[in-house]
Amino acid sequence: MANKIQSGGITVELESPDDALLVEAYGDGGFRLIEKRVEGSIFVNGEGFFPIAAQSFDALTTDEIDAAIATLNEPEILLIGTGETMQLLPKRLRMHLEAKNIGFDVMSTGAAARTYNVLKIENRRVLAILIQVS
Repeated sequence: MANKIQSGGITVELESPDDALLVEAYGDGGFRLIEKRVEGSIFVNGEGFFPIAAQSFDALTTDEIDAAIATLNEPEILLIGTGETMQLLPKRLRMHLEAKNIGFDVMSTGAAARTYNVLKIENRRVLAILIQVS
């Protein structure tokens, strides 16, 4: 898959392996991956994407985080997309991840989706939990 972006006479071409699972779009309460619309919040690990019950960042649970982590053996980093805007990770979730010795970064869902794509193209072991945005 190759994406071309033209701006001011400069063309940037982003190439990735055809089988790379990337977040193609987000918004309107869902995501587009492998040319399919997925409603609601998800986690994506590069090999698949899975729905989660949390439809807002406040509703995210340690069980959902554990389920996501269990799908990828020794992730390098867990990206957490908090919705429309970046929010701080609640202490209970931060302590849970620290106890598991999982590296994580928290950002808005749009930033998390873009960061996930870049890291996945670099063949990094990345996992992203993405809360839906309107």
